[in-house]
Amino acid sequence: MWAQDAASANLGMELVEVAPGRARLRMRVTSSMVNGHAIAHGGLVFTLADSAFAVACNTHGVVTVAAGADITFVAAARLGDVLVADAVEQATYGRSGVTDVRVTTQEGALVALFRGRSRSLGRPIPEQP
Repeated sequence: MWAQDAASANLGMELVEVAPGRARLRMRVTSSMVNGHAIAHGGLVFTLADSAFAVACNTHGVVTVAAGADITFVAAARLGDVLVADAVEQATYGRSGVTDVRVTTQEGALVALFRGRSRSLGRPIPEQP
């Protein structure tokens, strides 16, 4: 799935670590990612967290998609910051799940807290060529 994610790749996201129900992604804040206040655009911080959420949810080999998500922005990220998104599956029940993502700077300062709700589609992730 990650190899086919053009949106994440085009934003410069890197998959750092993956394990069952877990994922860590990294992304550097570039000049095209800052808003009029010279801070990282919240939508792009959300996108990083959402990508980590997607990877973590799909580690069980079953196509899983987002059913909803919330984010709380705690502190601003700035041009040049390297953001790290750590996703950890908190619960799965039936075809549903809850995954939390912490977005921090590379130095460990908290930027955002994200909670994603997932839904399994019940079919295996197709093999990639």
